[in-house]
Amino acid sequence: MPSSVKETMTPIRLFVAGLIAAIIAVAVLPMIVLLDLAGGGDGLGICSGGGLSDCRTSYFDGPELLAILALILLLLVLALRAARQVQQTLERRRDRDALDRSVGGRDGLGRG
Repeated sequence: MPSSVKETMTPIRLFVAGLIAAIIAVAVLPMIVLLDLAGGGDGLGICSGGGLSDCRTSYFDGPELLAILALILLLLVLALRAARQVQQTLERRRDRDALDRSVGGRDGLGRG
């Protein structure tokens, strides 16, 4: 296996794992905010008072937060898709190179 393909796979796998962790974190964030508000906290800075009963926000804070989280989630999913496509391309190249060497000929009879 050429060392360039092998050396490139590990960072891409780590990047994909990081993207998946970020997607999970963005998806869980609203639940964490609600749990903090229900426990008397400030909802990670959304409310300046002491819990949900003292929270004074505008009507647009919720939809604005939803739009921001949805946009971040969309960008993360697009980045994940691009990273997976690069990973699959490198895996195909690695498999093709390994198959060519196993057949031992220049004509590539081992490729299906």
